[in-house]
Amino acid sequence: MSVDSMEKLFVEELRDLYSAETQITKALPKMVKAASSNELRTALDHHLRETEEQVKRLEQISEMIGESPKGETCEGMKGVLEEGEKNVHAAKEGPVRDEAIISGCQRVEHYEMAAYGTARTYAQNLGKQQMVQLLERTLEEEKAADKKLTEISNTVHSQARRAA
Repeated sequence: MSVDSMEKLFVEELRDLYSAETQITKALPKMVKAASSNELRTALDHHLRETEEQVKRLEQISEMIGESPKGETCEGMKGVLEEGEKNVHAAKEGPVRDEAIISGCQRVEHYEMAAYGTARTYAQNLGKQQMVQLLERTLEEEKAADKKLTEISNTVHSQARRAA
């Protein structure tokens, strides 16, 4: 598709997000299984359910504009997830692995925050207020997930120091 308008750029951003979110729904269960901290497992499981809702919101937005949410694979997210998985497998089981999981997940959250912020701005500039609200809701969820991961990291780091 030739991207020669803001509307088409918005559609491409939505498709990229849809690909990213569907990749995340496949990666999160692996992270839940690899985590040793109950708090981390609970947070990741909660975010998996949120991510599934975010996918539905993207489908809803795509339906509103009469476009398919499916497109090319989001290579950026694919790379972030592959790197995170590699680091998790390299880390010693326990608090160190939990920190590797948190690090990888926070990189994912930051990628998503950038992408959702961009999509929200496009929707706003295109006068699509209902879509702005849906995208803003997801953006706030991503920010909250990032904050929660930071809190868990502080707890896990303390546990790792005590165990050393």
